[in-house]
Amino acid sequence: MTTEMKGLNLKEINKSYGNVKAVDNVSLDIKSGEFFTLLGPSGCGKTTLLRIIAGLELQDSGLVVLDDEDITIQPAIKRQINTVFQSYALFPHLTIFENIAFGLRSRKIADSEVNKRVNKALEMLEIDSMQKRFPHQLSGGQNQRVALARALVNEPKVLLLDEPMSALDAKLRAQVQVELRRLQQRLGQTFILVTHDQDEALVVSDRIAVMKDGEIVQFGTPEQVYDYPKNKFVAEFLGAANLISGTYHDGRLHTDLGVFEIEDTPSWDKGDVAIRPEWIKMSDIKPEINAIKATVKEIIYRGTNFDIWLDPGPLRVRTSSYKKIKIGDEVWLELGAKEMAVLHE
Repeated sequence: MTTEMKGLNLKEINKSYGNVKAVDNVSLDIKSGEFFTLLGPSGCGKTTLLRIIAGLELQDSGLVVLDDEDITIQPAIKRQINTVFQSYALFPHLTIFENIAFGLRSRKIADSEVNKRVNKALEMLEIDSMQKRFPHQLSGGQNQRVALARALVNEPKVLLLDEPMSALDAKLRAQVQVELRRLQQRLGQTFILVTHDQDEALVVSDRIAVMKDGEIVQFGTPEQVYDYPKNKFVAEFLGAANLISGTYHDGRLHTDLGVFEIEDTPSWDKGDVAIRPEWIKMSDIKPEINAIKATVKEIIYRGTNFDIWLDPGPLRVRTSSYKKIKIGDEVWLELGAKEMAVLHE
C-alpha cells in the first residue's frame, strides 16, 4: 500500500447477529483528513460498522487497516481512534476540566502535559470559562463540545461521531453542524460521522456513504449523491424527489406526463428518473422543451419556501419566487433535461 492510500481502509467487512446480516461485505477507503459520513435509516448497519472501526465490535470477517497498519484484532484501547457517543457519556461528578482530562490521566500522562492539552482543547472549543462547572450546569450544546474536547485531547488519528447531535434542538443542531465542520477543517483530522439526518450529512461531509440493509448503496461527494442518486432509495432518502416512470426509445423518455428530453442515456428500456422539487421551473409561459401543464392542488408554507403539489403527478415543486400562486391555478412546469437523474435499480 502506498503513502497515497494513508487513511482508514475497510476490506470486505461482514457482521451478522444470528440470521440478521448487519454489515454485508463493506469495503471503503476513507482518506486521511476527510470528513466522512455513514448515512442511513435505523437498522441499516451504520452504527455496527462504526463500532467495528472503534474496536468495540469484532467483525466476522474482513480487515480494518489504519495508515498501513492492520488493526483488525487490536483492542479498542490500543487504537488511535476515539468515539463521541450520542449520550456524550460525561462523568456527572467530575468538573468539565476533569472530564476532558480523564483519558489522559488514565494513560498516566504527566500533569504538565495534561494541563497543556486540556487548556488548548477548552480554548479551541470556546468552553474555557466553564472548566470548573459540572455537566448538569451546561446546555446540551456545551456538553457536546465537552465530549468533543475529551476525544480530541487524546490526539486520535480518527474521531468517530455516533449521532452526536441527535439530542440537540433544531436551531442548535444547525449551529453545531457548521461549528463541527469548521473544527474538522481547522484540525485536518479524519472525522467519521454516523447519522440518519440527511441535511446534517450534506452540511458537514466531504463524502457520504449511504447504507441500506448492511450494504453501501452509493457513495460520493454530497453533490454527487444528492444530484445523481443511483436508485429510488437514495433519491427518496436523501431529500425529496419526484419519481417518474417511463420507457426510453427514439432518444427520449416517454411517460404518462409527456415525452421528455433527458441528458443521460439509460441502460434500460423501461425504468425511472428522479427530479428534485427545487429543480422544476414554474411559469405562466409554456417552456420550449419538457413542458407540463399542471394544476395546483396543495400549498405548504415553510418560511423560506413553498412546497407545492400539482396534478398531473402528483408532482411536487419547491419554490421561493412564485409568490402569487394559489390552489386551482394552472401553471406551466419545465423539467430540465440535465436535472432528471436516471435511476438504476
